[in-house]
Amino acid sequence: MAGAVLSGVLLVGGVPGVLIGACAGVSRVVTVRRRKSPEERRRRERMAEDLPFTVDLMVACLRAGLPVSGAVEIAAEAVGGPLGALLSTVNARLRLGAAPEEPWAVLRDDPLLSALAQDMTRAAVNGAPVADALTRLAADATRETRAAASAAARRAGVQVIAPLGLCFLPAFVFLGIIPVVAGLASQAFGK
Repeated sequence: MAGAVLSGVLLVGGVPGVLIGACAGVSRVVTVRRRKSPEERRRRERMAEDLPFTVDLMVACLRAGLPVSGAVEIAAEAVGGPLGALLSTVNARLRLGAAPEEPWAVLRDDPLLSALAQDMTRAAVNGAPVADALTRLAADATRETRAAASAAARRAGVQVIAPLGLCFLPAFVFLGIIPVVAGLASQAFGK
């Protein structure tokens, strides 16, 4: 932060430089704190990829006649990873006979899993059919996963263009433009 203030003072000078530097320092600190670690990013990506399959598996188990705790247990074992661990925690609380809201509270704070927690809590409290709500959730999760994959593919295409531009643009300038300009200059000044 002090480096940003010093840069602002040197580049702009005076009180405006201090203010600009302070704003730049604060925005840098906020940006750095919001960044997630690579492990956390990989964990979130894996959970996002596993969510549609997990919910579909839970729907299949529920439609086959298993109770909610059995469907959650099978989905947790089949998926594994971070989502499986969270679902195992939920299943343990379900099997202990906790109030309907308590087991799913583990997932409520996670933006990726909050819809699952809300649907399962609503179904447990109101007695609403779980399979229909989970089918919609699985379709939404699949759509979001596909959209994220499509966006990543578009980003990769854009990121590939930059190195190509950096390689071909100088070659074009040196082999295409400079000889033409040199030829025109020699004709104009050579006479």
